[in-house]
Order: sequence, then structure tokens, then C-alpha cells
Amino acid sequence: FPVPCSAILSSYLLGERLNLLGKLGCMLSLVGSTVMVIHAPEDEEVTTLDEMTCKLKEPGFLAYAAILLALCFLLIFFLAPRYGHSNILVYLTICSVIGAFSVSSVKGLGIAIKGFFAGQPVLQHPLTWILVITLVASITTQINYLNKSLDIFNTSLVFPIYYVLFTTIVITTSIILFKEWVAMTVIDIIGTVCGFLTIILGVFLLHAFKDLHVSLENLPQVFQNEQQGPVTRDDKNILIEVDNSSIAPEDKPKVFAFHL
Repeated sequence: FPVPCSAILSSYLLGERLNLLGKLGCMLSLVGSTVMVIHAPEDEEVTTLDEMTCKLKEPGFLAYAAILLALCFLLIFFLAPRYGHSNILVYLTICSVIGAFSVSSVKGLGIAIKGFFAGQPVLQHPLTWILVITLVASITTQINYLNKSLDIFNTSLVFPIYYVLFTTIVITTSIILFKEWVAMTVIDIIGTVCGFLTIILGVFLLHAFKDLHVSLENLPQVFQNEQQGPVTRDDKNILIEVDNSSIAPEDKPKVFAFHL
């Protein structure tokens, strides 16, 4: 849903053009998001901070988090200063990678808040403060690089691409951390993948054809121009034109009339 909303709002509020293919991309993104929600996996029941700590200490998630941190440092300190102003994917990839930590932190803090109102000593648990620090640092970094991307690139392109990258990271994080797809059926897995691919197709239409002036009014004219090929003429006409063009006006025979 953020894809069509951001594209439509940027078109009306910021004056950015949204052609017919862009509107079709918004519709496909909306359909893909709906399919993903219908076939979304159910959350694994994690009710205490101790259970959350066990999830975070698993070797698979630790290796995954280390890879994300290494990628994030590579993007921030090496690629962003060199290619951030010319490549839209650099800043948005940073925001998406950091988003994996922010989503995990929000999940853990939600458990902590429930435990606090249930009378559990969550404030004495070290994981609570680790999650708070991680959430603040990740959200600050995300806002910083997202604003940089919005200052340079088109808003109708930033949010769809960011949505795809962020969704990919979040789904991967959920698979590794909470193992949400273990209990999913084959139909739900196929539906989720197809919905996500539909969103990617919609984003591609938004990005690839953003400079084309395509609308319902000029659509027949666009097809007509594409169907018209180069004008071909037969050899007879070409020879006649060549023969006529080779004769200069002053070299053409002149007729004189004498009157007696």
C-alpha cells in the first residue's frame, strides 16, 4: 500500500508526473500487497524477553546480522560517498538493511511493553535497553539516508523502490529470526511469492517508463506512431527521381517560338 499512496500523493502534492503506465504499476502494487496479506505467515508465539533473547542468540540469526552490518558499513563508508548522488539504490539499500534491525527491535519492545503492563520486571532486563538503543540508532540512520535520497531523486521512485527492498529484508529477517514460514502451506508460499513479484512488476513500470508521456488520450496516437514504419518506394520511382534530380534547371531543353 505505500507504493500507490506515495506515487499518487507525490503526483498531486509535489507536481510529479504519473503517466498511464505508472498508474498501472500502482494498481499492480496494490494487488500484490493484497495477495501478500492474504497469504502472510502467522507470527510464531514469542511472549517473553527470555524467549526473544534465545531467538536472537541463534547462530543463524547472528551470522545473518553480521552480514547485514558488514554490508551496511560497506555502503555507508565506501559506496555512499562515491555513488550515492548518482545511484538511487545506494541510499535506499542502507535504509532497507538497517530496517531489519528496527523491525526486530520493534518486535522485542512490543513484547517488553506487554510484559511491563503484566507486572514483569522488564526494565531490569538488559535486552530491553539493547533494543531501545538499537531502535533509536536504526531509525535515525534510516531517516537520514531516506531524506538524502528524497532530496536527490524523484519521490514517486524513491518510495516504491524502498518498499520493495525493505519488504525483501523484512521477509528474510522473519524467516531467519522467527521461522514464520515453517508452518506455511505450499499454496501460501506460492501466493506470497507471486504477490511480491507482482509488487516488483508494478515498481518496474513506475521506474522504467516514468519519462514517457502516455495517457488515455494519446494512447491511440502512440500505437499509431509505433506501427508506422519508414516509407518505402519502389525502384521505378527512385530511378525517376534520380534522373529528374540529375538535370539542373538551366540544363533542361528550352523551346523557342518564332512568329513570322
